[in-house]
Amino acid sequence: MAGEIPPAQPPPAVPEPEPGPEPDPGRDPYLPFWRWRRNPLRRRSDRLRAWIALGLALAVLVAAPVAMFAVGDGAYSHYRDTAEHERRTRDQRPAVLVHDAPRHPEPGSDESKKVRYPVTVRFTGPDGTPRTGKTEVEPGLSADTTVLVWVDADGAVTGPPLAAEEIRSRTMGWAVLAFLGVVLAGLAAHAATGLVLHRRNLAGWDEAWAATAPRWSRSP
Repeated sequence: MAGEIPPAQPPPAVPEPEPGPEPDPGRDPYLPFWRWRRNPLRRRSDRLRAWIALGLALAVLVAAPVAMFAVGDGAYSHYRDTAEHERRTRDQRPAVLVHDAPRHPEPGSDESKKVRYPVTVRFTGPDGTPRTGKTEVEPGLSADTTVLVWVDADGAVTGPPLAAEEIRSRTMGWAVLAFLGVVLAGLAAHAATGLVLHRRNLAGWDEAWAATAPRWSRSP
């Protein structure tokens, strides 16, 4: 019939939104600093460990560069004096090969240009007496070939004095070792304090459970 009011219709169904990904607790930017935040689970030992970690971090940041520069300066002075002493007490002398040097399996190769073989040589020492010793020479040299060898004050065949590049590399090596030593010492101290505090917490839990267990196990 015209003019009748149609019956009420249910509202159209609205699709529910799809659930989004659950938050990953590992991505919480505040999670690494939970010992600094107020929460009911934080203990006094947690706060103490946080302060110890901060103190050790500051100590390492200050001590590591100081140790690096101090050790590096000491190493540089030592190797510089060593090089100066070696320059004063060592000199190059002509020496003659006693026998042929071994030949490289691949003559003319790049490797044969870098490899050296130990060979016995004859030379005159600083005191004027004939001496023999071993030095490394190029492969394929024949007997009676003359080469230059470094000889120390006692007349023994030795290496050349320390070069500037060797002094720098050795100095840098000691400086890096000093830096890493301080960092490792800081990490070891942090681990040790964490272990001590953890054992202290375990002992506290044992005491609390010893006081609480009888009430839990008491018969009704």
